[in-house]
Amino acid sequence: MKEIRFIRNDDVDRVLIGVPEGRKHLRFCMKLKDGSVLVFQEATVANILRAYTTIKTHPTVRALELKMRPLATKTLKEGFAEYQLLETSKKSEEIERKLRNLLETHSAI
Repeated sequence: MKEIRFIRNDDVDRVLIGVPEGRKHLRFCMKLKDGSVLVFQEATVANILRAYTTIKTHPTVRALELKMRPLATKTLKEGFAEYQLLETSKKSEEIERKLRNLLETHSAI
């Protein structure tokens, strides 16, 4: 299994958010105190925020799984990414169980 890193708020040195010169879409650049940098495309953050908002505001949805799916380029609105993180049909209980198992397996998290 690949390395799992848990990023805490106090691990973050700074975050830059904006549209880089010569680009059309936002980028989110997070510099951690250990010097590593994470860069997220706008579509990635938008998909995560959509799921976050659903979980925080829906009366019964407690967990979601997003999975990468290519969309037919013919059906895309202009400016939308061809690859999207879309919700799977997994039940909240199954996702919560997987989260618990992942966190227990990696006790440093």
